Amino acid sequence: MTTPVQPKQAGRAPALAVVNPSGNRSRTVIDPLPFLMGRQGDNHLVLRDNRISRTHARIVSENGEYFLEDMDSRHGTFVNGQRVKRHKLKDSDRVDFGFQDSYRLVFTLEEDELHKFMDQAPSTPSVSGATATNLSKLRSLVEVARALQSSISTSDVLAAVVDAALSVTGAERGFLLLRKGDELDVAIARDRRGVPLAASDLGVPRSLIHRALRTRRELLSMTFDPIGAEGIRPEMSVADLELRSVVCVPLVQVRTGSFQETMATSLEHTVGVLYMDSRQSAADLSIGNREILQTLALEASTVLENARLLDEEREKQHLEEELNIARAIQQDLLPGQLPCEGWFRAAGSSIASRQVGGDYFDVRAIGSDTFACMVADVSGKGVSAALLAALLQGAFAFGSEGHLAIDELMARVNRFLNERARGEKYATVFYCTVDRGGELRWSNAGHPKPFLVRANGELQLLDSTGLPLGMLEPASYEVKSVQLEPGDKIVLFSDGLSEAQNAAGDYFDRRVLGETLQDNAAASCTELHAKLIEAVEYFGEGTEVSDDITALVVEYRP
Repeated sequence: MTTPVQPKQAGRAPALAVVNPSGNRSRTVIDPLPFLMGRQGDNHLVLRDNRISRTHARIVSENGEYFLEDMDSRHGTFVNGQRVKRHKLKDSDRVDFGFQDSYRLVFTLEEDELHKFMDQAPSTPSVSGATATNLSKLRSLVEVARALQSSISTSDVLAAVVDAALSVTGAERGFLLLRKGDELDVAIARDRRGVPLAASDLGVPRSLIHRALRTRRELLSMTFDPIGAEGIRPEMSVADLELRSVVCVPLVQVRTGSFQETMATSLEHTVGVLYMDSRQSAADLSIGNREILQTLALEASTVLENARLLDEEREKQHLEEELNIARAIQQDLLPGQLPCEGWFRAAGSSIASRQVGGDYFDVRAIGSDTFACMVADVSGKGVSAALLAALLQGAFAFGSEGHLAIDELMARVNRFLNERARGEKYATVFYCTVDRGGELRWSNAGHPKPFLVRANGELQLLDSTGLPLGMLEPASYEVKSVQLEPGDKIVLFSDGLSEAQNAAGDYFDRRVLGETLQDNAAASCTELHAKLIEAVEYFGEGTEVSDDITALVVEYRP
């Protein structure tokens, strides 16, 4: 059954503010009725999302009221978060189609009485010419305000600004040019009737407009004389272009204070220009019109600045989402569970200074009676360091499965890193093995020297045995060994821990670290690790971490 078309509610114009999946906005008048919505091309509102049904929903009018009806869609139609089959629409109702990343609509009933009055007033015989002109200007400003309020898209608002400027001045053509580097690109081009123009219709060389912006402070009215200008053909004069008048208004970066103050302080930082010209008659640049044009220019500048800030915010949110994913992946690469019973036990953590970092640690059983442990720190921070850290982790995991000797494993990974990073990145690595008999064997490639904490509180440093991996291709890595006693612990860490700073600029150096280890020498590896991290956090006094902090405590308990 077809719902009969009813007249619009008096004084109220129904429309939809449409937000597409990319976040761009547009405004669509609900006309005609019934108003069909869906992904198929013959709908009045085409929603380009394959998850949306061909004809998903429609809006009908009954007795001056508007109703949203679901057309047996696959995934449903939702109003203000609730699934509906038929819903009486109210102003500001939110409509979506079951997916957060799809289209979102906002139903609006806009007051239209003033707009109707202004449409009718100029054609009334009793209205004088001056009054009609003022009403026309008022209508133009109201159109800009409506575009700003419902908005929609930046281009729609800027088009409304150009239309208003043409209406105010009586100029025949309007172009809004935006600055991109050292060039001016046409963003909006329209004639007095609102018909779009091609960018090539401008005619006047943009270099002249650009030069005028650089050299003049008062730009509301000017006549170009390009004769002798560098790079401009002599025949390109205003007379040859048959222009009777030209009006330019700079779009300056938004500043606090009056328009004149903004012009004086920001002229060299223009974001674009509003250009108008006429062939038939001179533009009206009376004092009142100048003020309106200045207001329009500031409004356009504000819109552009808001659009720029919105784009930056969206980009920032997108980057944060990507970094959160990378952070989750990096955390998943760390050992999910460390041995906490038996003759070999371990406790560790890695805290990134940013969303992702270049530190990591690993503990692996490489035989029934041997465990391998390592801590690595890739040069630099951020995503690039995290990617290389993941690459190194895979290389060591693969190499340790082959039961290579420690020195051969370090040499192979060094060659591998040199081939991939080409000397632009390096990593400090401490790699060791502990067997059931208590023999600790290690190779230290430029990493901060770990502590061997004896059960009696004695501390011993495990020396470096070679250069960082990836620094030089022909490098050898000596292997050293020491015999562990029951209750001994090895404390491995990155320089983010030993170089952590407090508010006074003091470092959590080896002296402070050594005291913490000696005070807790009798504790288990889990307790010692917790005390170590607690001591670093207490020392930092809440200051922001400037580098990744990684710590691994290994305990020998035969």
